Amino acid sequence: MGKKSRVKTQKSGSGAAVAVSPKEMLNLISELLQKCSNPNSTPGREWEEYVQIRGLVEKIRKKQKGLSVVFDGKREEYFPELMEWCKENGASTEGFELTEFPEEGFGLKAIREIKAEELFLWVPRKLLMTVESAKSSVLGPLYSQDRILQAMGNITLAFHLLCERANPNSFWLPYIKTLPNEYDTPLYFNEDEVQYLQTTQAIIDVFSQYKNTARQYAYFYKVIQTHPNAIKLPLKDSFTFDDYRWAVSSVMTRQNQIPTEDGSRVTLALIPLWDMCNHTNGLITTGYNLEDDRCECVALQDFNSGEQIYIFYGTRSNAEFVIHNGFFFENNLHDRVKIKLGVSKSDRLYAMKAEVLARAGIPTSSVFALHVTEPPISAQLLAFLRVFCMDEDELKGHLIGDHAIDKIFTLGNSEFPVSWDNEIKLWTFLEARASLLLKTYKTTVEDDSKVLEQPDLTFHSSMAIKLRRVEKEILEKALKSASDNRKLYSKNLEEGTPLPKYEESNIAFVENSVANSKLPLILKNLDDEEVKLQEAMTISEITENGFLNDKDLLPNGTKSENDNILAEDNQQETGIAKEICS
Repeated sequence: MGKKSRVKTQKSGSGAAVAVSPKEMLNLISELLQKCSNPNSTPGREWEEYVQIRGLVEKIRKKQKGLSVVFDGKREEYFPELMEWCKENGASTEGFELTEFPEEGFGLKAIREIKAEELFLWVPRKLLMTVESAKSSVLGPLYSQDRILQAMGNITLAFHLLCERANPNSFWLPYIKTLPNEYDTPLYFNEDEVQYLQTTQAIIDVFSQYKNTARQYAYFYKVIQTHPNAIKLPLKDSFTFDDYRWAVSSVMTRQNQIPTEDGSRVTLALIPLWDMCNHTNGLITTGYNLEDDRCECVALQDFNSGEQIYIFYGTRSNAEFVIHNGFFFENNLHDRVKIKLGVSKSDRLYAMKAEVLARAGIPTSSVFALHVTEPPISAQLLAFLRVFCMDEDELKGHLIGDHAIDKIFTLGNSEFPVSWDNEIKLWTFLEARASLLLKTYKTTVEDDSKVLEQPDLTFHSSMAIKLRRVEKEILEKALKSASDNRKLYSKNLEEGTPLPKYEESNIAFVENSVANSKLPLILKNLDDEEVKLQEAMTISEITENGFLNDKDLLPNGTKSENDNILAEDNQQETGIAKEICS
């Protein structure tokens, strides 16, 4: 999935450093755990903390050199074994082959003509590595006692993967041997490469990702060495930071939600063969067929023999792709940058604004998004900005009177402005905010383009620079759009252009419009959180209602910024269980 592996090969246990005493290693682990124990970084000192944590990790990695389990040879040497294993266990293996592509790395290549919406790939449950199979494995006894494993399926899946990798008789070994030995997520960046992400919106997530991974490694290192239910784990004699980083990255880039066998809930899974597909723009075309108990994928488009077969990972921004998948996707139609906005409680009109927003189902403070496409703002952000910029009379008009509900109904509809003055205010405000955000960057789009021309730039550095460049490009587009709209509505005000009036007869037009900006907010919430909710419910969107042959559906695996293996640590009811990373 994506260009995310730089495969190294080494013999298991070769090149080990001078033996380190268990006590010395435990002291280093304790120091790392203590250093990472504070969930919140000191504002302005995030880089300093990152460097300190990284220094401790590198000290541990140096002492663990050569102790990780790594298969001999190249991963592609195991592809025939994977295909045979899949075929023997009921997966589809005809019509395509595993091939390395110049840009994306390994993927699926059609060896016959495949028609759009044709079912070409299916993988039965028995081939999947799931939280349920982990509970039935050697990991089961520890799972039954450890509240973090019980609360966090992604951590369970990571340890399931590590235990099976260390088992020479594992059923899943043909699959595990084809996984990359390394990934291109920021967990694998060197310090200089991370520097290129400074000032980007992704940098805080990168810091948290590294910090939380280090903390969880330290915690589980102690668990494996001391917990009586961990005594039979094949990790007890050798559990390195590189092992954990690899397992976390494998799960992070590949995990998917599937329904349990009875369909009553969802569980996390790794899906062999299917996870070799690379990403392109389009619609989600994978679902889970509970009747046949298998993951199914239909073709996104027509694929001719010799062409790469792509799937759509979901509406991910490039920041999400870089942080959680390890690649940058050019021409991403769903790219966006975050913008945090809120109504100040010191605002004289706060109570009225809060009430109007509540009636529209919008919080008084939230993280919105500026999109790469036109219009750059969603219906929800438009509605928020309109309320944010309302004067007292406009607020009263949305709270009382016969037409108040109609006005709430059209808050997110670009066809029906509150007033020309309100439109001028909101676009002026957005123009100023986009301008301020652009000033936080230390380089320009032109500067970044010149750096990208350097021939000795590493892959990670190039990816980081592309990310910071596209963030600025999105902000510049939003700035221009805001400026154009401000000028347009100023002209309407000067010329005395009458405001469009909402009438009940307009409702059919509003509801049936395909333009997102024309949909009434009360009918369709277009904020990113709505998109994420939809993604969490379905992976198949080849028809208008998002269903594939009325089968039970599978959520996409490339997790979004608020729902992934690197999600911000959330305190559980137990007070112990936390997310695997940020």
